Amino acid sequence: MTKWSDQFPPRAWLVGYTRADGTADLLAGLIVAIMLIPQSLAYALLAGLPPEMGLYASILPLMVYSLLGTSRTLSVGPVAVISLMTASALSHVTASGEVDYASAAISLAALSGLMLIAMGLLRFGFLANFLSHPVVSGFITASAIIIAVSQVRHLLGIDAQGSNLPALFSGILTNFNTLNGYALATGTGALAFLWWARGHLQPLLLRIGLPLSLAAILARAAPVAAIFATVACSYWLDFEVQGVSLVGAIPAGLPAFSAPPFSLELWRELAVSALLISLIGFVESVSVGRTLAAKRRQRINANQELIALGGANVASSISGGFPVTGGFSRSIVNYDAGARTQLASVIAAAGIALSCLFLTPLLFFLPKATLAAIIIVAVLALIDFSIIPKAWRYSRSDFLAAVVTISVTLLTGVEVGVICGIAASVLLHLHKTSQPHVAVVGAVAGTEHYRNVERHQVITYPNLVSIRIDESLYFANSGYLEEYIYGLVAQRPELQHVVLQCTAVNEIDMSALEMLESVDHRLMELGMTLNLSEVKGPVMDALQAIAFLDQLSGKVYLSHHQAVRALRLDEPEPYIM
Repeated sequence: MTKWSDQFPPRAWLVGYTRADGTADLLAGLIVAIMLIPQSLAYALLAGLPPEMGLYASILPLMVYSLLGTSRTLSVGPVAVISLMTASALSHVTASGEVDYASAAISLAALSGLMLIAMGLLRFGFLANFLSHPVVSGFITASAIIIAVSQVRHLLGIDAQGSNLPALFSGILTNFNTLNGYALATGTGALAFLWWARGHLQPLLLRIGLPLSLAAILARAAPVAAIFATVACSYWLDFEVQGVSLVGAIPAGLPAFSAPPFSLELWRELAVSALLISLIGFVESVSVGRTLAAKRRQRINANQELIALGGANVASSISGGFPVTGGFSRSIVNYDAGARTQLASVIAAAGIALSCLFLTPLLFFLPKATLAAIIIVAVLALIDFSIIPKAWRYSRSDFLAAVVTISVTLLTGVEVGVICGIAASVLLHLHKTSQPHVAVVGAVAGTEHYRNVERHQVITYPNLVSIRIDESLYFANSGYLEEYIYGLVAQRPELQHVVLQCTAVNEIDMSALEMLESVDHRLMELGMTLNLSEVKGPVMDALQAIAFLDQLSGKVYLSHHQAVRALRLDEPEPYIM
């Protein structure tokens, strides 16, 4: 895309927009709006916020993302994991009672948005690659479990707080004797219906003759049906008198736009939480966006996505919402419903705005147990323990990272869990790269190919040793390679030449360069030479910029085969610098 279309992504899809595109986007927008209304209410409940804030966070952010985002089908708004992280962050800063909970949520959205915009302007889109899949998968799985367990209190109609499994179980067991039968019947009934509808409602509708498109819409509207049914039961059975917790009065009308509250002390306390929410939200959003874009051979720009998500969060803050990101379930529904462009999100936002104007009085009698059931069914799809046995079979370090992330998140909470997950990823990466795979290689008979002497039958020579390094050289692994070379030298008294095959070396930092200089001097003192082969262009450019090559005891060869033929005891071969 051009620079202008990068800054204004809708230009890419406005050109050539057809009536068929408009019809598809209209239908998708209506379907997504139907789904988002109950979800938005539920995720506001999960974040511990008034339900109308969930609706507010699903209007202006959708519109802003549609103007700035590069994904044509990503749907932005409140999501389960970010709502849980919001609740965890706000519980810390509002514990003293000096800060209003809703105001703190608005400030958190603003701060997260500004951080995302700053990262986008600094072109930090590569950050999406710094959280490994096992860590992200483990974190989402553990968060989904915490979310599901946290909603059990609403199903039981009891008061139980906590941000981790031990605290939640303790609260539930302590207050179990206050269970409300009406809430339990309502919540479990809604849960059973939604779970059944998830897999069986659409096939049933198809069997009775409804068209596929209509059956899909009605199946996705199951949460709306659960809301209407339980609202009717609540009204006729007078749940308020029976002690069932209800949503209560929701202000009718659109949100009032205003600047987010600013307090330097509050923003300082929220900074770490905002950064974690920004990172997790960005990774989740980019992962979904890339998956959906690949299905249609499209692409997204990670740096522009940072700006778009940042803009959506700032928009959420000025319209009375809380942190948002691109959601998996809503985006999949948007895609499956046939959305072709972000106009579908604009239509969905308009539908939610209309619900704020005309439908909020109907929600007064809505039991919170129903919203809890909606949340539980939504997050159960996020739980995936398959990453654990898969990682165990493939990579023990990834297995350890996933287990640490899941365990710490479940036992301590989401913020500590994601920090430990990131730390585990970084430490394991440093551990792996600090001990790179290094192999002594020899020639495969009759070829110019060189393979590990421990895996293949190869030809070697007593006066030289060929060492292949399967990692770039930097401060963390330079000492390991130095000791490896000295170990080989000590075992081979007849050795005259050491050749480092640098096929996989993309960079040599200053620490590694000093190590090579030290090894070279040591080998010269022992009457040996240090040689390099297959050095990549950028690495060669860096080595030529200093005096290393002039002082090198050996040579630099274009191919490893040339190096071996030149240094073995017969048939010397010319080398290149």
